[in-house]
Amino acid sequence: MFMRTVAVLAYPGMSPFHLSVPCLVLGERRGLPPRYDVRVCAEQPGSFPTSAGFGITVDHGLDAMERADVVVLPSWEPGLVASDVLLAAIRRAHERGATVVGLCLGAFLVAESGIAEGREVVTHWRFADELRARYPALKVRADVLWSDQGDLVTSAGTAASLDCCLHLVRTHHGFEIAEKVARDIVVAPHRSGSQAQYIPVPVPPDPADDVIEKAMVWARARLDQPVTLDEWAGAVALSRRTFTRQFRARTGSSGQAWLLRQRLDHARLLLETTDLSVERVAAESGFGSSDTLRHHFHTVLGTTPQRHRQEFYSSTSRM
Repeated sequence: MFMRTVAVLAYPGMSPFHLSVPCLVLGERRGLPPRYDVRVCAEQPGSFPTSAGFGITVDHGLDAMERADVVVLPSWEPGLVASDVLLAAIRRAHERGATVVGLCLGAFLVAESGIAEGREVVTHWRFADELRARYPALKVRADVLWSDQGDLVTSAGTAASLDCCLHLVRTHHGFEIAEKVARDIVVAPHRSGSQAQYIPVPVPPDPADDVIEKAMVWARARLDQPVTLDEWAGAVALSRRTFTRQFRARTGSSGQAWLLRQRLDHARLLLETTDLSVERVAAESGFGSSDTLRHHFHTVLGTTPQRHRQEFYSSTSRM
């Protein structure tokens, strides 16, 4: 098992929640073997205050970035001026081949370092306009949860930071391990990066009134079966048009796109945890044929079912 070293940046006055997210998701947890060596670092190691009114002590300096496979910038203050020393450390890590991850307002630090010039960067929707104004060469997105460009990963804030870090676990160790981590910290195992950051929809006064949640449960129980939009809408006593409108309002995506992602996730889990043939995995996931499964794997995940199994099966099946 390959152990990745992760350097997480801390600085005086930062939110302890943002600092805790990568440590929680990537760090060691009860009942799960460690897969990351997480080291919190600061430009000036020692004790300093947080925005929550209590202090923290950081033992490592920026030299932790020199050896890290992943450098996480969990937050930043848009008005805070980054030192040349910090920016140089980020650039050197990136040039060396480390994956740089900017969570929430960490996108400002990513932008200031220059490593994202001309590329897509995600940040919190409330600060997106300011980021665009300060760094016009960036392609700033505030309509998705996170974006993975391989060597550069950025996300929106708060809960989206959890989603982004779980995405890193999925990328490095497979869907089953990420699901175990999510279960351990009691969060949703997967929210697609393309999901909208902010969906202004009222919460039903009674959870039993959430017909779209009922529709999701109904569909998840039938992933091995063809599901038409009319049949899906009828299962919760809605017309096709009303169902389509309410599903998009509730989730920020179409029903078809959501269902495709559920099928892909189920296929990935079967590939990682069973010896079923690719043809059988396709049938169990509702794709019908291995050709269709391969097409969607290539289009959405940029890989093949066989390659995914080769990468993740041996490590997860021994858990």
